[in-house]
Amino acid sequence: MTGPLLVERRDDRVIATLNRPEKRNAIDQQMIDALHALCTELEAEPRTLIITGSERVFAAGADIAQLRERRADDARRAINAIAFIRISELPMPVIAAMSGHALGGGAELAYAADLRIASPTLRIGNPETGLGIMAAAGATWRLPEIVGHARASEMLLTGRVLDAGEAMDWGLVSAVHRADELLAAAHALADRIAGNDPLATRHTKRALRAPRHEHPDIERELQAELFESDERMRRMTEFLERRSSR
Repeated sequence: MTGPLLVERRDDRVIATLNRPEKRNAIDQQMIDALHALCTELEAEPRTLIITGSERVFAAGADIAQLRERRADDARRAINAIAFIRISELPMPVIAAMSGHALGGGAELAYAADLRIASPTLRIGNPETGLGIMAAAGATWRLPEIVGHARASEMLLTGRVLDAGEAMDWGLVSAVHRADELLAAAHALADRIAGNDPLATRHTKRALRAPRHEHPDIERELQAELFESDERMRRMTEFLERRSSR
């Protein structure tokens, strides 16, 4: 299989593997185009998305050769940022399973996920200022939401790269698994998601992603819709029947 993104499709999930091994999975325009195409598919047919790389590298950043040639108009197009926003706003959860380096744009892709897990080899951070640019594909607003303003400031202003233990301690990842067990752990998360009501999952993600000023109104409306669903009635009835049988 070739191409910058290898896609495996299942009934309840899609596994997307970043695939530019010769460039350490650096994110180039072709990969961004492939991610947009995948988003189009998952917006029409919502499923959980698992994004991963190789055991050696998740994504070592943007493609510097391409990035060096970009100018102000390219920056204003927000090429990576728009793709990562679209990934973040997919209806069903997105899981980033990371081994090795997740730097620059690779880190920002991971920040756009709902769930992040790692192997012990993870090295994650944003060294952009050392290259004369800034992390402009979501890090300056997503990272403070994930780890807090003080820690995000340290990472973004100093270029500090966290190892897996630090990323776990800071709440940037929720679990660390052996590299050869990482994808299985991502599938275990997807299995748990698949066991729940898809509409309830989608509504929960929507509420989690909503800005503070939309709460609590958004919960009321989403919950009202769920209270009228046949699936809610079926699941609650089964729960009560199981409990009574015990």
